[in-house]
Amino acid sequence: MLHTVNKSPFSHNNLESCLSFAKEKDAILLYEDGVLGAQAGSKLESIIKEALKKHTICALKEDLNARGISKTVGGIKVIGYPEFVDLVVEHKVVPWL
Repeated sequence: MLHTVNKSPFSHNNLESCLSFAKEKDAILLYEDGVLGAQAGSKLESIIKEALKKHTICALKEDLNARGISKTVGGIKVIGYPEFVDLVVEHKVVPWL
């Protein structure tokens, strides 16, 4: 299962909801404003680190760059559009809008 999160975790609770419902080994993709949750040093870093113990968490490189985020929480996989497409092809997608 691939869970996609595109809203800022600082103004919406969809990332928290996603993490509470995602099953172990499910993949999570942060894109658009969802990548704000991937930023190292944010108040969410400990939550993300804990989630990385159970999930693969990816962040879309182009969205990180567009928001000026150069440092992500250790363990987050930064991917481009080709890898994003691969994830969607490989998994059933659950969008957290």
